[in-house]
Amino acid sequence: QVRLVESGGGSVRFGGSLSLVCTASESIYRFEKMAWYRQTPGNHRELVASITRGGIVEYGDSVKGRFTISKDVTKNTVFLQMTSLKVDGTTEYVCNADDWRQDRHYWGQGTKVTVSA
Repeated sequence: QVRLVESGGGSVRFGGSLSLVCTASESIYRFEKMAWYRQTPGNHRELVASITRGGIVEYGDSVKGRFTISKDVTKNTVFLQMTSLKVDGTTEYVCNADDWRQDRHYWGQGTKVTVSA
């Protein structure tokens, strides 16, 4: 079973920065895309950022220009560097990995972020 473990969540001041880390139990080369999602009101999940095996990145409209996704394949990790955090950043962030060829989609347990004054 593929495991994704998030870390780095916590409390940060409004306008501050925080970095999240997703560590996979398997080589991330196997995944066509890895991404960060976050919970939104109404128990929905929205895309925060994604990165493909080839390094193509995509960001949700609400975080463009403020968040950066990156990866380190030697460490099986995907990072989410968050800056200029806002109130809507106070939620749970979840790591996702997609293996399209095998039609497998994996999710971590999430890490909570709280943005405070």
